[in-house]
Amino acid sequence: MRKRKHISDGRDGDIELIRHDFPYLTDDVPGIGGVIKKIPDDFRVEEIAQYEPSGEGTHVFAFVEKRNMTTTDMIAEIARVIGVRRNEVGYAGRKDSRAVTRQWISFEHVDPEQIAQFQSRKIKVLKVCRHGNKLKIGHLAGNRFTLRIRQMDVPIGEALWRAQAVLDVLVRAGVPNYFGPQRFGYRQDTHLLGEAAVKRDARLFFDILLGKPELDTEETFIRARTLYEQGDYQAAYEAWLPNFRDHRYALKDLIREGGDVERAFEMFDRQLLGLFVAAWQSDLFNRVLVERMPRIDTLFKGDMAYKHDNGACFKVEDAAVEQPRCDRFEISPTGPLVGVKMAALSDEAADYENPLIDSLQLNDEDLRWLKHYGGRGGRRPLRFQPKQVQVSAGSDHHGEFLQLEFELPSGCYATTMLRELMKRI
Repeated sequence: MRKRKHISDGRDGDIELIRHDFPYLTDDVPGIGGVIKKIPDDFRVEEIAQYEPSGEGTHVFAFVEKRNMTTTDMIAEIARVIGVRRNEVGYAGRKDSRAVTRQWISFEHVDPEQIAQFQSRKIKVLKVCRHGNKLKIGHLAGNRFTLRIRQMDVPIGEALWRAQAVLDVLVRAGVPNYFGPQRFGYRQDTHLLGEAAVKRDARLFFDILLGKPELDTEETFIRARTLYEQGDYQAAYEAWLPNFRDHRYALKDLIREGGDVERAFEMFDRQLLGLFVAAWQSDLFNRVLVERMPRIDTLFKGDMAYKHDNGACFKVEDAAVEQPRCDRFEISPTGPLVGVKMAALSDEAADYENPLIDSLQLNDEDLRWLKHYGGRGGRRPLRFQPKQVQVSAGSDHHGEFLQLEFELPSGCYATTMLRELMKRI
């Protein structure tokens, strides 16, 4: 039996928070430190479309640029002006808020000219085109990044050398495909909400969502959460800031149902529950990836290998035969996204993940609820390969910076690549 790696588990009382001290693949190269997103223009993201709009159809695609705002807020603002419900607006994925980002969104049965003429301080419509279907989550090939790191710990020449050394390894061996911290919410606890949802523990769900004030640092949040724990749901509702709509809706339901957590839980936004469940799946994947580090470019007998050209998986019967394909980055070992459609590993490969999966103590009912919330399960590659990678040094009126340009596949996090360079995030 393999010895389990020790990772600080971030426990605080009976709440197990997301861990951040994941191992690096490039431990032998010192980090450059620094900060990202000093200004929004330091973090630029452009969506790479899975397909181009056809020019015909009842749906209207708009390529938009947003600055320093969430995708949700951008969609809500445009929908309000156009006169449609925001849930009717299609999009392929959410983009960073403190950044300048470009992405496609779609509308049905609207005048293209009305969208083309839309103007806003934070939003620009760059292109409008018709298409035959709605844009849906996942309809993107990847994202193109242009990022600047400032205030580094070493001189710019040394930072450039270190960055190039790290990037050489990452392009060859791959970037550890961790789910980034943005997956887990501002308190890094959405995975716990997902677990409570799957286990149908309504009381624990609301206690995590609305209580546990000891895990917050801002006085406004501490007060609102303390009032919840005191049972004063009305005062807690009034204490939450208006933009925390989900927390306020949950408290409203608790008030309406006289504190009945089971009935209030049934009213909770199912789409949001799906995001929480996805965070729970992501946390398990990250734990397995930690166990597999640094051998993310090595296959074992019993692995499920991911084919990068089409996303299919197959069982590895002879690791020595398949390893050359892995070396060429045609295939990669995978980690679990737990659910009914997750293929289990066997033989030597299973030793890395089965103990962690077994510790979840999932039963058939849990799997049914997991599927109900959209968590059907599957496999995710343990690594990804950045493409079109360039690094350069420069300066502007904000000071010196290191500029990175690269493309990532859909679902991969730029922050997991940056942490290898900076050894800080």
